Amino acid sequence: APTSVRANASPIANGSPTFSKLTKERKKNRARHPGAKETAVADLEKSAWEAYKNKQGDAFRKLLAKDYCGAYAEGIKNVDGEIADMEKGELREYSFADTKVVFPSPDAAVMTYKVSMQGTSAGQDVSGTYNAASVYVQRDGKWLGVFHTEVKAQQP
Repeated sequence: APTSVRANASPIANGSPTFSKLTKERKKNRARHPGAKETAVADLEKSAWEAYKNKQGDAFRKLLAKDYCGAYAEGIKNVDGEIADMEKGELREYSFADTKVVFPSPDAAVMTYKVSMQGTSAGQDVSGTYNAASVYVQRDGKWLGVFHTEVKAQQP
C-alpha cells in the first residue's frame, strides 16, 4: 500500500527531534532572546503613533480594543474620541526614550516611556516631553491597546 505524504513529512517519522525536544529548544531560544515580547509591544506602540501621525484612522483603530480608553488632562476618550482628535491636530514628529515593558500576566503588557513630540491639537501647540503609559492585552492571539495616558513632564 502506498504511504501517505503526511506520514513521510512527520518530523518524528524523519528522525527529527520529538515534540518535547522541540518545546525545550523553543524555551532555550526565548531565554536567549528575552526581549522579543517587549520589542513586539514597543513596536505596536510605535505603529499606533505612526498611524496617528499619518492620520490613518483605520490602521489606528485596528491596534486598539473596542473597550479602549485614554486618560488625559482634557478628559477620558474612547477610540472614536482619539480618532476625532487625530483629525483636529498635527503630529509633526516624535521620539521615545526610557522605554520599559513589563508583563504583569502572560496576556497583559504595560509600557511606560517618555515621548518628545512636536505638534498641535485644535490649533494649540502641544510640543514637549510627556511621560506616557499604555496597556495592551492579548485577545485571540493578538495584542490590542486597552489604555493610554500621557502627562506633560515637569522640568526638574
